[in-house]
Amino acid sequence: MSFSNLGLSDKVLAAVAATGYTNPTPIQEQAIPHVLSRRDVLGIAQTGTGKTAAFTLPMITLLEKGRARALMPRTLILEPTRELAAQVKENFDKYGAGQKLNVALLIGGVSFGDQDLKLSRGVDVLIATPGRLLDHTERGKLLLTGIEVLVIDEADRMLDMGFIPDIERICKLVPFTRQTLFFTATMPPEIRRITETFLHNPVKVEVSKPASTAVTVTQSQVGVGREAHEKREMLRQLLRDAKDLKNAIIFCNRKRDVAVVYKSLQKHGFSVGALHGDMDQSARMAALDQFRKGELPLLVASDVAARGLDIPEVSHVFNFDVPHHPDDYVHRIGRTGRAGRLGTAISLVSPADQKSVAAIEKLIGQPIAHSDVAPVAVSNTPRPPKEPRAERASEDRKPKRESQRSRGGRNRTRKPEAAEMPVAAQPASIGRAMPPLSREPHEPGDHSHLPAFLLRPIRARG
Repeated sequence: MSFSNLGLSDKVLAAVAATGYTNPTPIQEQAIPHVLSRRDVLGIAQTGTGKTAAFTLPMITLLEKGRARALMPRTLILEPTRELAAQVKENFDKYGAGQKLNVALLIGGVSFGDQDLKLSRGVDVLIATPGRLLDHTERGKLLLTGIEVLVIDEADRMLDMGFIPDIERICKLVPFTRQTLFFTATMPPEIRRITETFLHNPVKVEVSKPASTAVTVTQSQVGVGREAHEKREMLRQLLRDAKDLKNAIIFCNRKRDVAVVYKSLQKHGFSVGALHGDMDQSARMAALDQFRKGELPLLVASDVAARGLDIPEVSHVFNFDVPHHPDDYVHRIGRTGRAGRLGTAISLVSPADQKSVAAIEKLIGQPIAHSDVAPVAVSNTPRPPKEPRAERASEDRKPKRESQRSRGGRNRTRKPEAAEMPVAAQPASIGRAMPPLSREPHEPGDHSHLPAFLLRPIRARG
């Protein structure tokens, strides 16, 4: 079947043809006709199957008629991350070329003033993350009463990030009569409850089993030791030995580990970028853009890059850390093997990761093959014993430079310490408070060796 059989407008078909696509993917083939007929749609498909175009193309066709009003967008698309929101906007810019559609992006890291200005001019398509959207509504700068189509994308990721309460609030702000398009890769119980609450007699479109992995991805696991430096050494070995490695995403569980692995690879001569949630928006978009263009062949990332990012030619995915949640594994390795291409996913597995690997294998319904990789040679030479603190201090202490002892560019003469002063020159308080100690034995009743404050009488309370 071709796109011309789906009911899309001539302008949309021309834009699709200009991008070089001729045949729709299964999710697009099944979902687009139902979207055009104004039905609610529940789409379940693994990542990389073309879900974004499955709602973008019919929405552009529906929006060709009508006009946006100030502060009242006509359609709303909710995304869990800034990167996914920006990617959806790129789809509208690409497929809506030549059409007068106003598309606005509401994400964090951008000033409210610029976003308010766009909303005041009228918006046909509003793409937002839940938190920033609610910020605008609470400030009275946005009304959701004109929403005709609501799209909730990557719903299972919304659940993982704690956005479900925000989604419920937003769904109560939009009209009851809106059309709802709901897309997810997995169907945990909480997501199922949401669909039953906010979708009205939806058409279920399922093109793959929930939490299944693409057959185009070759999966393997490599055993590593418990130490972090062993994992980093093994990662560098795998990167150097990998066949047909064009580019790769390296996933870590924690943001601080992203920084550590990034600096380690950079130190060893790899061209690499980093991406995690604590980076500012401009740095995140710059790293992603460089990776897409091939300027950076390696990208160390947290799970912010695991969901929905459309980088079609990623050849390898490395799980530096095995994900704690099995669903995250499905999404991570879904960054490779997209659009029918072959991909490779390699996980570095330490002894502590065995339970997580077993949970992943249970979820995907297949074992992850063990790769025959020679272990990284780790030196067993014992470290030299540490020197006593006193000896190290006396040998390693260097005299301070004159500039360190000066202040304001003027050198000051160092005052001699009390121990260096003649007894007559020492302050009287020092001699009275602490008389010189004698090593000679003292006669019974002789308290001359004791400090003065210990000889004061004790007053009983009473």
